[in-house]
Amino acid sequence: MPSDLLAALCLVLLIEGLLLFAAPEAWKRAVEQLAAQPAVRLRTYGGFMVIAGLASLYLVRGG
Repeated sequence: MPSDLLAALCLVLLIEGLLLFAAPEAWKRAVEQLAAQPAVRLRTYGGFMVIAGLASLYLVRGG
């Protein structure tokens, strides 16, 4: 279990690093746009992402 969590965190770092490496200006623009959003909207997006991630994990793990 801990190794799975560590592997998932490594993949997150890999994807984030690739985005920063390949398109730093686009990443900056995206962060600026996110900073301009109200906290309620970001919280809503975050909630949807958590639900989508859990559902995807359930399907991938053979649930």
